[in-house]
Amino acid sequence: MSLRLYNTLTQKVEAFEPRIPGVATMYVCGVTPYDLSHAGHGRVYVIFDVLARHLAARGYKVNYTRNITDVEDKILNRAKENGEDPLALSARMWAGAAADLRAIGCAKPNHEPLVSTHIPEIIELIQSIIDKGHAYAVKTPKGQDVYFEVRSFPPYGKLSRRNIDDLLAGARVDANELKRDPLDFALWKGCEEGDWGWPSPWGNGRPGWHIECSAMARKYLGEHFDIHCGGMDLIFPHHENEVAQSECVWGPEFARYWLHNGFLSVDSEKMSKSLGNFVTIRDITTRNDPEAFRYYLLGTHYRGPLAFEVEKLESGRVVFPVVDEAERRIDYLYNTRDALVAAAGEEVAKVGNVLQGQAKIVEEAPTKVLAALDKDLNTPQALAVLAELAKAANEIVVQIGKLKNQKPAQDEARKLAAAAVVSLDACVAVLGLMQAGRESYFDRTKAKRLKIKGLDGAAIDAMVKARGGAREAKDWKRADELRAELTAMGIELLDGQDGSSWRVTI
Repeated sequence: MSLRLYNTLTQKVEAFEPRIPGVATMYVCGVTPYDLSHAGHGRVYVIFDVLARHLAARGYKVNYTRNITDVEDKILNRAKENGEDPLALSARMWAGAAADLRAIGCAKPNHEPLVSTHIPEIIELIQSIIDKGHAYAVKTPKGQDVYFEVRSFPPYGKLSRRNIDDLLAGARVDANELKRDPLDFALWKGCEEGDWGWPSPWGNGRPGWHIECSAMARKYLGEHFDIHCGGMDLIFPHHENEVAQSECVWGPEFARYWLHNGFLSVDSEKMSKSLGNFVTIRDITTRNDPEAFRYYLLGTHYRGPLAFEVEKLESGRVVFPVVDEAERRIDYLYNTRDALVAAAGEEVAKVGNVLQGQAKIVEEAPTKVLAALDKDLNTPQALAVLAELAKAANEIVVQIGKLKNQKPAQDEARKLAAAAVVSLDACVAVLGLMQAGRESYFDRTKAKRLKIKGLDGAAIDAMVKARGGAREAKDWKRADELRAELTAMGIELLDGQDGSSWRVTI
């Protein structure tokens, strides 16, 4: 089965056919770094990170570009409030956003171009649009602006399915008396000498919002490429304007497939900075493990709406129940892999070909995950396959324990456990899960959970040690009492040949 994606341009699910066989080119609209990134941004970048991973897993050479909009009026306004240089502000905010994206498992794209370092490419494209008769310059009190003449491009509206005659100047359409038509949009915004700007044929100024993506996509992907991605709020006017300003110069199709993810909402409203109802990625990862947030995002199909729960406790602490539940699932996966590795023993290093019991699930899981993602990135179905695999894996571990006195059968089961480790690793890799490694994961979750529960790690160590002493003295009553106390505190004990360790439950 080939990869099939929902194309906003055609409003159909279509087979993916790249322009160049074996090569997949994709562009994702990146952040405007004037503040920390919110959970809604996390949804955009996680889902399209999975797309890039899946394309690579299907054998494509992926060229993935995600821009950084470090030149924008919001940055200038925030910088003025802070008394800070705009580019210094955007660099500082981008450093935080980049760290957050890495934390939630988003791999670094092939290219992350900054608007501020691509002004020549932007100016060149604007001049080409003027030369083609689709843009005009007007004098303003601050210098010269350049506007795209929307009505000069007859296909305008083909992406958003809007009729140009029905469009009115509104909240997302910047109308002023200098433009020939209220629908015309800025390619270049003039500003006075000394203001934040760059020299151009039209005087000092800054690029408009839309032109930057066309110019940078062309530089790194070409005048025509395969996939353009972003949130559904970008369909109009941002992506519609990208189509117009690009295709009026280079012809169709600027991008062959347009993918858009649904909103992440709080109290039935889209999460956004302008509404003031946003929860930052940092807010979530301060309390919960970043992998848990990623798992939560993958639990709903990317085109559907996703409701985010925020609960404020009497103590004043804010919790995220949906992410707590996802974190339990991540715990389960790491614990499953630990159990498999222990049960397989040396067989992890030499995977056997003989499978039995849960063999079919183990063998088919990676293929099923890829097949689910082939269906317009059906991540909920992929997670269901992963859950089935984890359940089968734990049944294998239990079976190995029951085969202690049956050496040949136990050896075969160990080979199956080893194969299950490989199968699990393949499944989570394409989803970007379990990338931290068990020690890192459990160390960081332990620290967070101790803080959340107000527990003292040293005191717990002492209780675990006391329980170990009680067991050595065969004081089973005291040992059971200490276990019960620890369980009530949310501490999970792990008894092994070398003593007992512990974890904090979410």
